[in-house]
Amino acid sequence: MTNLRRVVTGNAVITGASRRGCCGTRSVSSSSERIPAPDGSCVDASDRPTCYSIFSILEYRMPRALLPQDVVVLAKLVSSGGTRPAIAQLASDLFLSPSQVHASLKRLERARLADASSGRPILRAVEEFLIHAVKYVFPAQRGETTRGLPTGHAAPPLNAEIAGSGEPPPVWPDPEGGVRGVGFEPLCKSVPKAARKDRALYELLALVDALRDGRARERRIAEREVSARLKVLLRD
Repeated sequence: MTNLRRVVTGNAVITGASRRGCCGTRSVSSSSERIPAPDGSCVDASDRPTCYSIFSILEYRMPRALLPQDVVVLAKLVSSGGTRPAIAQLASDLFLSPSQVHASLKRLERARLADASSGRPILRAVEEFLIHAVKYVFPAQRGETTRGLPTGHAAPPLNAEIAGSGEPPPVWPDPEGGVRGVGFEPLCKSVPKAARKDRALYELLALVDALRDGRARERRIAEREVSARLKVLLRD
């Protein structure tokens, strides 16, 4: 198994008698030569570090199953018209780290929700996943009354079609939010900030929340809206 001793900015340093990477295992010949290490100590040449891209190491170690934040990254790709922005731009827009975004993109590709060569979301797969699967994979979690940003039926576009019932609306907890309602745990903590920067992303994530936790009528309207938006945004 790979012996990970230290990770440095931009590269991961792997040491040991053998190293496993994307190119397989490489044996290292023994030697009594002593060489300086980055931390100031000395190591044997047989323990000479090999540098790999930090993204390669993260990909090797990252979870293979989808994570909630992957749905947010997928929604951002959809709201961008299917064209994948640079990883740094996605990270900035979603208030995630570049390594988190990179890992999410790889998981979306493995789940066949995004094309591995272009990074473009796959229309039929995304539609089926959001409408029929996401509520089971990432069930909604409600909390206590709090201040936040409206979601689900209380947010656009559904709030234009569904009248308020008098009950506290679902909200993503957010100290900057202007609405008091029932806390609705977002798919990742940065969702309220990211939604404020991108109206299309906000509406799509609110629709996803309606699919995850809405009443029957809310889900029907949300299904219609999601299907229509996907066909427009992901058209060839």
